Amino acid sequence: MQKMAELLELRDECGEGTLGAPSLAGSCLADNRLNLDVYPDGCRRFLQLFKERRGEVVQVEFLRLSSNDCLLETTLDSLPHLKHLKSLVLKGGHARDEFGSYQHGSLTSLPPDFGNLRCLTHLDLSFNRLSTLPSCILHLPNLRVLLVSHNSLVTLPEDFGCLSKLTFFSAMKNQLKDLPQSIGELSMLQDLDLSENALELLPEEVGNLHNCTELDLSGNRLLSIPDSLANLKSLRRLHLHSNLLVTVPASLASLPDLSRLDLQNNCLRAIPAEIRALPFVHVRGNPLGETEPSPQADKSSTRKLQSLFLASGEGSFTVTSEGCRVVLACGIHFYFPPGTTSDPLRIYFRSLLPDPQWVKLRHHDVLLSSVLELQPHGVQFQQEVQIWMPYISPQTPHQHEVVVRTFSGQSWSDLRTRVKWKRKSKKWVAHCCVLHFSWFLVVSRLVQNECKVPAEGTLLFSSVDPNIKVIFPPGVTKEPRSVKLQVLPVSAQEIEEITASAGCRASPLLYLSQDSMVDFLKPVRIQLPLPPGVTGLNLDRSRLHILHGDLKGQTWNDITSEVVLEFTHLYAVFEVTHFSWYWLWYTTKTYIGGIAKKVYERLRLYQVNFIALQRRKDPEQVLLQCVPKHKVDLVLKKLQDRYRGPEPSDMVEMFEGEQFFAAFERGISIDMDRPDCVDGRLSFIFYSHMKNIKEIYVTSPVDRKCQAVKGQVSFYREAVPDSIPEDASRRRKGLDSPWLATLPIKLPQLKPRWDENPGPVYGFSFPPLNLGNAETGYLTQANLLSIARRVGADWQSIGLSLGLTYQQIESIGYNNRGNLNKQILDMLFSWAQQNSENPDCVSKLITAMKESDRQDIADEIETIIELGRQKYSESIRRVGLEQESSTEDSAIAMT
Repeated sequence: MQKMAELLELRDECGEGTLGAPSLAGSCLADNRLNLDVYPDGCRRFLQLFKERRGEVVQVEFLRLSSNDCLLETTLDSLPHLKHLKSLVLKGGHARDEFGSYQHGSLTSLPPDFGNLRCLTHLDLSFNRLSTLPSCILHLPNLRVLLVSHNSLVTLPEDFGCLSKLTFFSAMKNQLKDLPQSIGELSMLQDLDLSENALELLPEEVGNLHNCTELDLSGNRLLSIPDSLANLKSLRRLHLHSNLLVTVPASLASLPDLSRLDLQNNCLRAIPAEIRALPFVHVRGNPLGETEPSPQADKSSTRKLQSLFLASGEGSFTVTSEGCRVVLACGIHFYFPPGTTSDPLRIYFRSLLPDPQWVKLRHHDVLLSSVLELQPHGVQFQQEVQIWMPYISPQTPHQHEVVVRTFSGQSWSDLRTRVKWKRKSKKWVAHCCVLHFSWFLVVSRLVQNECKVPAEGTLLFSSVDPNIKVIFPPGVTKEPRSVKLQVLPVSAQEIEEITASAGCRASPLLYLSQDSMVDFLKPVRIQLPLPPGVTGLNLDRSRLHILHGDLKGQTWNDITSEVVLEFTHLYAVFEVTHFSWYWLWYTTKTYIGGIAKKVYERLRLYQVNFIALQRRKDPEQVLLQCVPKHKVDLVLKKLQDRYRGPEPSDMVEMFEGEQFFAAFERGISIDMDRPDCVDGRLSFIFYSHMKNIKEIYVTSPVDRKCQAVKGQVSFYREAVPDSIPEDASRRRKGLDSPWLATLPIKLPQLKPRWDENPGPVYGFSFPPLNLGNAETGYLTQANLLSIARRVGADWQSIGLSLGLTYQQIESIGYNNRGNLNKQILDMLFSWAQQNSENPDCVSKLITAMKESDRQDIADEIETIIELGRQKYSESIRRVGLEQESSTEDSAIAMT
């Protein structure tokens, strides 16, 4: 609310006027605005103007003065002459005391004839010394925005409700003990901020504020709140934290648009069940006992929901009309409330690797999770299903926010998302609510502020940098349209490092978009802060450039000569009719468009290193990973006990979602049947916050009985994503440009393997095996032999995880003592023969490998099984037995 209050003071301003130099030239009165609060002697300047050019001053519509000015009292007498005044700011807080605290202004009252300002719609008297609200304010018939925060008000006038056009009122940080009953007469009020006062009781008439969307009563002394608050059907946010509440009415849960209810730090020992069930309620800091059941709740509604905990390998569960809670092995949670579905419904789920051809990230997006697919697609639930998705916490600055993104089969869209830290699992989770299932993932995007622009116009500002504003004048559009704003701050250090020039500076990068293809009917006014170190007093206009970028940021045009630029002490203001990227630069360089393009491209790049390590116990097991530069030391420290290998590669720059390949060379090869193997090379997709890791087994056609094999693994770029800038793509063409790095791999000299000769293996002869089933894919005897080669010294822990007893493990070890290969084969095939009829035996084998810290073998088995599924599906299709697939199922093929 406080930030909103600070910005709403500018609601009726269409930008700030020109105050380029300290002189009182004609430009000071441009566009009927006077912004004199940036000057320590602003009142003196105003009085001088009023004396010398009174005819122009009385036409001023927007006036800002500092109430810390010693000439304020004299200036107040002149204000009633400004009959056209629409917005007046008389704020304190422009000076600090010896302790660094803001000093309140000297304003204690207003002249009686101040009420003659009939055009005034916006009045800001914050940070002053008002003990009572001046009565003349009640005579301002058109007042819409009133801010009196940080004063000493004890009460409000009894007839305060006569301000019938008021839409925003902030009296935070005062000493109000009660409210007049007439406050309920403010029928147009939308935002009411009474936080940090001394209120002990609210009048029932507060429930008459039917247009109120945000109500902040936090930081008071309220013991209870009236039931009439349930009448505020437009209310979206209700702040009640830091009071003395002992109860809250259950009827608040019926508010249709409520999206935030903050009850933290009160004295609540019980909360109505309806309130507690709301996904957006915050109750931390209360001495809660048990949830207070609703008087209307029947036994079925208070019955404890069934909880399902699914193990690894399970891919479905059933939801009934009674609802349930479901926890997947990967940490994803679901809440199906009672009545979600009338008949039992089988839910299928699976995790998919993101494919950049399908998962289209926007500029500056960061992927934080794999893709979750939920089926059946398109089935409409009768109540919203809640989903909690764990994600990798992004180490991104405050200009990013985490959202759940969903795929409709045609395009991706962002869901309304809340994030929360789970203490038990020590993970961040993203929470969303849906009425049907499809595909979901978690991304970090630039903070997005949006609004609906009506024909009457409005104001949109950035929550990342409130100094960035977009003002839509009346008549800007015929039909309401949605507008979105995103901001990417760029530090002076980043600009200097990329351009290698200390003379280049830039404002935050602004991106504007709308849901209409039609340009606005009137120019839209944009305010950007001047680049760091530049003010209206030292500004050299020849060095300032406004750049317009296309949607992909590949072309940056200097439009400085095409727009009318206005300057204040801190801001640049200009008008546009078309939305895209806008960037304010301050430099002596001539071709600034090319420099901006280079900087924009580099802002999207990540510095990474490649590592290639071999397992100490089994050098044929190779770990490949692409690691962001700042994480390399931490990753190597975690792996050093189990792996060894060369130093990481030199630093390379990559884009989010960029594809690259790993090729084993000089006598080393891999299994060509892997689904991720393309022309003998392993395919990777780089995502800065994903692991970008693969563990594989390598072989060599070279006879290793006599000598070791000294090979290498090289990393290449080959598929360039569509989103990469044209210049970057062009630089990566040619014979050598795809190459990224090369690291050595050495396979030591080995004894002959058991599978080099046909026939019995080390004296063992096994009957044919087919573990699993046709639909999920089989593991054959050959597959099991291939797996056995990879087990190594971990065979005992794997055997125990498979369910073999200690006595069986000891017996296998004793019977095959001195021969590790025989021990592995005996353990693995003994288990396989005992479980050949078990349809879940393959899932059990995968789980055992993971529990024994052999994720590499688990991945290998899953790859074999997936290949089997594909072959089975193809054979079904060939004989024409496959059922017709739905539209959603055909979309799966895109993945």
